[in-house]
Amino acid sequence: MTTLYLIRHGETKDNVRQIMQGQTQGDLTEHGREQARQVAERLASKPIDAIVSSDLRRSIQTAEIIAEPHGLPIQQTPLLRERDWGGFTGRFIPDLKDEVWPEDIESLDCLLERAQRFLDYITTNYANQTVIAVGHGIINKAVLAVYAHCGMREVQRMMNAEVRELHLTTPSSAES
Repeated sequence: MTTLYLIRHGETKDNVRQIMQGQTQGDLTEHGREQARQVAERLASKPIDAIVSSDLRRSIQTAEIIAEPHGLPIQQTPLLRERDWGGFTGRFIPDLKDEVWPEDIESLDCLLERAQRFLDYITTNYANQTVIAVGHGIINKAVLAVYAHCGMREVQRMMNAEVRELHLTTPSSAES
């Protein structure tokens, strides 16, 4: 059994400004750094074997703060990148309400497939370990939907610096 602490990055400047960040780098606000410090304190006494992060700066910044008490390096993966919002990237979110979605947005099928690949990556590379993974709101929601075998609409939105604990079955050597 692999334990996964799935975490959304701390608050960013664009979260505050209601900008669709997608796969842009982003920077934490001071509040976002404080949120990450609170998660670090909460998880400091837990035995952690590895820390994985999206390769986008806002997740890396969060992961670095959370990693401090454990002294572990951060493994970056594009599998945990936020959904690619294509032509919506960089736009003011309230303005998008009634807009037709551009064709260059990452499809839900591709997002869910990437979420499955992330879970496979964790169970294959960190079998029977405890892992912290710092991602983003929508990709984390996709990971949770794949994990729970449900639709994304059934998964409650993750807030900034929220932690969800998942227990993943490690593939047996017979399945390899």
